[in-house]
Amino acid sequence: MWMSSRAADVPGSVFALMDAAKSRARASGLPIIDLSIGSSDQSPPEVVLEALREATRDPLTYRYPLFSDTAPLREAAAAYLLRRFGVRVNPETEVLPLIGAQEGLAHLLLAVTDPGDTLLLPDPGYPPYLGAAAVAGLKTVPLPLLPERGFLPGLDAVPADLQPRALLLNYPNNPTSAVADAAFFAEAAAWCRARSTLLIHDHPYAELTYDNYRAPSALEAGLDGVVELHSLSKTHHMGGFRVGFAAGDAGAVAALARVKGAVDFHPYLGIQRAAALALGLPDEVGRTGATIFQARRDALIPALRAMNWEVQWPQASMYAWARVPGLTDSVSYAVRAAEESGVVISPGRAFGARGEGFVRFALVQPPEVLVKAAGLLAGMEVRERVERE
Repeated sequence: MWMSSRAADVPGSVFALMDAAKSRARASGLPIIDLSIGSSDQSPPEVVLEALREATRDPLTYRYPLFSDTAPLREAAAAYLLRRFGVRVNPETEVLPLIGAQEGLAHLLLAVTDPGDTLLLPDPGYPPYLGAAAVAGLKTVPLPLLPERGFLPGLDAVPADLQPRALLLNYPNNPTSAVADAAFFAEAAAWCRARSTLLIHDHPYAELTYDNYRAPSALEAGLDGVVELHSLSKTHHMGGFRVGFAAGDAGAVAALARVKGAVDFHPYLGIQRAAALALGLPDEVGRTGATIFQARRDALIPALRAMNWEVQWPQASMYAWARVPGLTDSVSYAVRAAEESGVVISPGRAFGARGEGFVRFALVQPPEVLVKAAGLLAGMEVRERVERE
């Protein structure tokens, strides 16, 4: 009775189905290895935690934060972008704090689009993208991310008569763990500018990169018509803090600030202080988490390949995206895996039609646990093969 059409248009979540399967497995006594959620199991740097502790003792942090109060975080974000990517932004007009990048995207779409506008977005892609688009009343056009293209979209295949209001990209990518180089972002930005399309880049895995790969910023292609969303959830292990920032085109940032001003204040000032400190830490501090996830990658990928699963060697992110031979129903497979082996993974179909046939592993357990999980899945497959024979 009370559900609006906007709420009704928000897609249901496959993850609720997986949570139910996990509960059934736990009730049956199975030990659970949960690799379904990309939430870092690491702790923020101790100096960041201490800054938050100190802030909680400061009564000045208890009030509503105004825009002027966000200056230290905006300046820290601008300094980070300059140090890390060589991108110069004005912290007064081209940076805005967010209560997490997911909130930022939802409000950005409300700020820069009108109902009925078209949003181009990746398939497979992060499921909340579709929810944010539904709330904004947008038409969505999926851009296939195909293995043979390195999971990069083919913008040249977009019909010439399509006039999208925005293009949403995400590299390093969730769920595929694919990466993009600066040349790709330059081409994407040029493509968008030729069509008066806003390029939105979701960039939460900027520092979770491996070997010699370092992720570029879409802002390296220029700020005009480009907005990038950053989060401290993955790179600084601050997921529960709900803090990040948007940076880029001044007009788009101003529109975002206008919408956010109508529906929320800024993050708690203590969290802002902790985030500003985190963004200013030496790069090697932020790389500590990447080293941990890289070791997990190095353990899991060989174990999956030994099962004859097709999985690329990730250069970034905190995921492994694996194609299971002969798989046509990834949801049923993931439910069965949880109930029979206790290993909880994400079905590829949860990320879009192009995700079918794949499953996603989040690298949120130690190497030995990841190898054990692969072994449990291999054992389940052997049992099922024997039963069929």
